Amino acid sequence: MRTETPWGPWEPMSLADTVGLLSPLRTPWWIAGGYAVELAVGHAYRDHGDIDVLLLRHHQLAVQRILPDGQWWAADPPGTLRPWLPGEILSSQVHDIWCRPGAGEPWRVQFMLDDAEDGDWVFRRDPRIRLPLERLGKVSEDGVPYLAPEVQLLYKSRSRRPKDEQDFETALPVLGDDQRAWLTETITLAEGADHPWAARLRAG
Repeated sequence: MRTETPWGPWEPMSLADTVGLLSPLRTPWWIAGGYAVELAVGHAYRDHGDIDVLLLRHHQLAVQRILPDGQWWAADPPGTLRPWLPGEILSSQVHDIWCRPGAGEPWRVQFMLDDAEDGDWVFRRDPRIRLPLERLGKVSEDGVPYLAPEVQLLYKSRSRRPKDEQDFETALPVLGDDQRAWLTETITLAEGADHPWAARLRAG
C-alpha cells in the first residue's frame, strides 16, 4: 500500500520483513499501531498505510545499527522531519523516527520512542499513567512481540479516526477483564469520563 505525504511516499515493509529486519536487536521492541491490534486478535482485517515499531527511549541507538546505510529522520515537534545523525541522542520531545533504505526511496518503517522509569512504561501524554514493563507487550503464536492492545487503544483513543474505531471494535472481544478495567481507567484519566470508548467499556 503506497501513501503520498509532504515528505515523500510511504510504502511500508510487510510485517514479516519488519520482523526479519529487527531480529538482530537484543533490546526490547514491539510491533505497534494497527498491526499490534491485528496480532492481538489473530487475523488481518484492514489495510495498513504504515508499520510502527515501539522502542524504549534509552535503547534508541540500537536500532540505527541494524540498517547502517539507511536514511533515518527524526520528527521534531510540531511536525518537521530532519536527519537523525549516527550516534545522536534524540531529545525527550522527539517521539517518532522515519526510516527508508536510501534517498529517493519510499519510507518503509516508523519507530516510536516511549519512556520508562523505575521499571514502568510511562504514557507520554500523561505521566500519571504507567504500566510495569513486563505487561507492556505480548508475543504472538509466531513469536512476534507486539504492544499490548489496551496500550495501543489508549494511544488511539484521542484521534478516533475511522481506522481507530475499527481497531477498537475488533479488539473488544479479545480484551480480558483486567485489560478492560485498565483501559477504562486510563482513558477516563487521560481523556475524560465522557469519552465514548470509556462509556462503552463501562457498559460491558
